[in-house]
Formats: sequence, C-alpha cells, structure tokens
Amino acid sequence: MRIDLTGRTALVTGSTQGIGRAIAAALADAGARVAVNGRKPETVASVITELQQENSARDLVAAAGDVTDQAGADAVLAATGDVDILVNNLGIFGATPALDITDDEWRRYFDVNVLAAVRLIRATLPGMTERGWGRVLDIASDSAVVIPAEMIHYGMSKTALLAVSRGFAKEAAGTGVTVNSVLAGPTHTGGVEDFVYELVDPTLPWDEAQREFMRLHRPQSLLQRLIEPEEIANMVVYLASPLASATTGAAVRVDGGYIDSIVP
Repeated sequence: MRIDLTGRTALVTGSTQGIGRAIAAALADAGARVAVNGRKPETVASVITELQQENSARDLVAAAGDVTDQAGADAVLAATGDVDILVNNLGIFGATPALDITDDEWRRYFDVNVLAAVRLIRATLPGMTERGWGRVLDIASDSAVVIPAEMIHYGMSKTALLAVSRGFAKEAAGTGVTVNSVLAGPTHTGGVEDFVYELVDPTLPWDEAQREFMRLHRPQSLLQRLIEPEEIANMVVYLASPLASATTGAAVRVDGGYIDSIVP
C-alpha cells in the first residue's frame, strides 16, 4: 500500500513529544503539511528543527498555543490554516486513588482530554464538510474500556472521547469526512516511564521496570510489552488516508491485545 497525503494539511495537538510527535513525523513523511502544536513557541520551534533534521523533506509549520482555551485554540488554527486532518492527541494522565480525586481534578481531566477536542472539531468540521473531504482522529486509550483503578478520572475522559467521536461521525455522515477514535494501548513515552516508576520500584533498570509494570498492572496485554509511539502513528496515518474511506464512527484498536474483547 502507498499512502500519499500530499496537498493535505494536518494539525496534531500535543505533538512536541511522545505519541503526538511520532504522529506528526509520520504524517509529514506521507506528504502532509503538518502543524506541530505545543504550548510554548520555543519548544515547538525546537521540535520542528529536530524533525526536519531527521528528514529535510518534511513540511512542518509551528502552531503554538494552549488549545484548552478558546483564545489558544484560535491562535493554533490561525497558524495552521484550513485543516484537512485533525488529530486530537493532547491528553493528561496520572495515578490518583479514586477517593482522593477532587472536583477540580475531575474538571481538569474533562477540559483537557475531552473539551479541547470538541472545541477543535467544532471549528474544523464545517470546512472539511464544505470541501467534501476530511479526517478527524481522536486519540483515546484502552483505559476508555478497561477503566484503570489507579486513574478512573483518566478512564472517564477517554470513554467520553469515544462518544464524542461517534457522535461527530454521525454529524459528518455522507459528507466525505470520517471521524474515528484510536484506542491506543500502553505506550512507551517519557511520561509513561515516569508513570511506571510511580507504580513499581524506582531503583529498577528500565527493562526490568517495564516488565514488572506489565506483569502487575497490565497483565492482559498480549504483546507483553509497551507499544512504541511509531506503532500508534502507523494506524493514524492509515486512518488519515484515502485508503480508510469506509471507516468512520469506529474505535480502532492499537492496544497490543490489551482489551479482552473480540468485537472492537
């Protein structure tokens, strides 16, 4: 299969590190013009330099701004221009005992992980439907289905994101625009390394810590290892392409078999 996204503009939120950075790189490698997003302009500029050092052919634009508020989202969209592919990747997570999660934390997780995506879909979907082509991809998580006991506020937000994706897919029905969510499994990022060491012995070498984390906290994984960000990015690039034109309203799994279900 050959995927060519030449002529398409993609916005990937939270794309200065981890999964978002891998998605931005992969979309650019497929020919898309990609807006790299983060809150700090200097960080965005540094990441763009790094990505272009890896591949000078990548067409990247800086779109700094905090998409969790309207003014920030407006600035990001102004820097990006017309969006053909929206990847709502921005998200926060962390372990907190269920009874210790405050009202403010519940709201913060909803605002960042759900409402920011809704805000950007609301802003970009009309243009996509008018042009008769577009892709909206919301990066969800296995935690949307298998709610983790140590972070149910995160699981709640990702479950809500599945509903958001399905609902907006119905809004875009028959327009040539598809809306899907991606159920990412436990993935190897810097933030996840920190999270792993919150839950296992922090003196363990990384390889041992990862195995211990998977054994104790993610035993359902059929991969029995953390997923690499590039593996998530591969699925996103496919779903963003014309090859996935008949996939919409779906929750597509890249979870390493973690979700114990035959039906997605």
